[in-house]
Amino acid sequence: MKVAVVGATGLVGRVMNEVLEEFDFEISEYIPVASERSVGKKVIYKGKEYPIVSIQDAVDMAPEIAIFSAGGSTSLEWAPKFAEKGTVVIDNSSAWRMDPGKKLVVPEINADQITKLDKIIANPNCSTIQMVVALAPLHKKYGIKRLVISTYQSFTGTGAKAVAQYESEKSGSKPEKTDMAYHYQIFENAIPHCDVFLDNRYTKEEMKLVHETRKILGDDSIKITATAVRIPVNGGHSESVNVEFHQPFELSEIFDILKNSNGISVLDDLENFKYPMPLYAKNKNEVFVGRIRRDDSIDNGLNMWVVADNLRKGAATNAVQIAEYLVEHKLV
Repeated sequence: MKVAVVGATGLVGRVMNEVLEEFDFEISEYIPVASERSVGKKVIYKGKEYPIVSIQDAVDMAPEIAIFSAGGSTSLEWAPKFAEKGTVVIDNSSAWRMDPGKKLVVPEINADQITKLDKIIANPNCSTIQMVVALAPLHKKYGIKRLVISTYQSFTGTGAKAVAQYESEKSGSKPEKTDMAYHYQIFENAIPHCDVFLDNRYTKEEMKLVHETRKILGDDSIKITATAVRIPVNGGHSESVNVEFHQPFELSEIFDILKNSNGISVLDDLENFKYPMPLYAKNKNEVFVGRIRRDDSIDNGLNMWVVADNLRKGAATNAVQIAEYLVEHKLV
């Protein structure tokens, strides 16, 4: 099993390597890929040094699986070239997510849609992944009519430049404008602006939550609105999710469903002040759900708080789980 990690030196790529190691994913040949300026440098995987190769060399090596975390333009150009060689690409960018011919996969929900014909598989957006893991079993039981989502997202979701900006500001220095990932300081601040603004005055990140959720859950009738906020947290996205169901529910049923669903850890013990926080989620692979309560202002309304490590389940872990599914079901 030859596996290429495209973008192996990036923020998510490094976590990809960690997760592959932790999952003890069976690899006969590990192929780290990065930009041309990094070719020849070394990446350590399972205690062994591997030289970084160019993306063209990786294509020529025809790996069974290529996990991409190198940006949308790289994915658009190179994923089809890998696919032509018979490689299955698992892409972490937004390039293929809304392509009607590509599967958008969260393994706990819809991995069974993958076939041998699927050579490019899209990994959803980080904030979408954790939310739909919590919502999918409830949607199956009660049917979701409407979602109102507010996200509180770690600066790590923006990448290495944002991490450098935060660390610089935290240390008391003021980074140059050209070194800033955001228009404003992120340290001790909250910025209601994730990704670029669109013509409808929403951001691209907010609309990803709308479109990707409908595609993954297979229901275009769900009404969804979102506000995405960047906060000074080093690892972990949090989400306030307000749900209106078609069907009535018992709160005890909600707890039972979530507790018995794969990939979810219910953390909801108010007497002992236990609820999901990025502090708990950091470096963990599951989605944490808590503050579960009725919304009495509407019929069949529910509020919950959903937290996950955005670099793990929101990116690397989900991609590796897809790879595991491919191997387990002999799709590569």
